[in-house]
Amino acid sequence: MGKRVAIVLAGCGVYDGSEIHESSAVLVHLSREGAQAEVYAPDVDQMHVVDHVKGQPTQEKRNVLVESARIARGNIKDLAKLDVKGLDALIIPGGFGVAKNLSTWATQGKNCIISKEVEDVLKAFHAAKKPIGLCCISPVLAAKIFPGCELTVGHDTECEKWPYAKTAETMKELGCKHVNKHVTEIHVDAKNKLVTTSAFMCNAPIHEIYDGIGKMVKEVVRLA
Repeated sequence: MGKRVAIVLAGCGVYDGSEIHESSAVLVHLSREGAQAEVYAPDVDQMHVVDHVKGQPTQEKRNVLVESARIARGNIKDLAKLDVKGLDALIIPGGFGVAKNLSTWATQGKNCIISKEVEDVLKAFHAAKKPIGLCCISPVLAAKIFPGCELTVGHDTECEKWPYAKTAETMKELGCKHVNKHVTEIHVDAKNKLVTTSAFMCNAPIHEIYDGIGKMVKEVVRLA
C-alpha cells in the first residue's frame, strides 16, 4: 500500500479558492510517487466569489466543499471528517482561498484567525510527527500556528519576479524563520516536518512551478 496523503482544498480558482494548477500538480506528483491522495475541504461558504475574467468580486455565493469537488472530480470529503490516524501526511496547495476561506490572512495579515477545523488538522499532523507540505501562500498557516518554524514562500525582497515578497517579512514578524529559495527549490524544516515551496508566489514559467511542487511532494512522501 502506498502512503495515504490528505490534501486540503479551499475552493476552485486562484482568486477565491485553491490554485488549480498547484492542486493538479500535487495530485499528479502523488500519483507518480505511488501515494494515495484523499481530498478534503471545509463545508463553509467562500469569503466571496471572484469573476476570474474581470478579477472583481461578484454577488454570487459559493460553498468551499462544493467548489473544491470540481478539482477532486467529486471524490472529496468534508474536512470535519478527517481522521489523522489513518493518514500518513498532509498537503495544502496555495491560492487566495487559503488566505480567504481557510484563514483571514487576506484581510488581517499576521493578526489573522485560522479556521478551527484547519488549525485542528494542522496541529494533529504536527503532534503525530507526520509531514506537512505547503506551497505558495499556504505556509502562512504554519507561520501562524507553529512559532519558530522554518518556511519559504520564495524571496523576501519584492521585485517583478517576486511580487508577493512582503509575505515573507510578515511571516518573520510572527517569529518564524524565512529561507529564500528559488521556485524550483524546497525548504525542509526537519524538526517540524514541514516542507515548503513558493509555487505561484513567483512569476515563473509553469513548468518550474510544477517542478518545485514535485520536489515538495516527493520529500513529503519520503518523510511519511
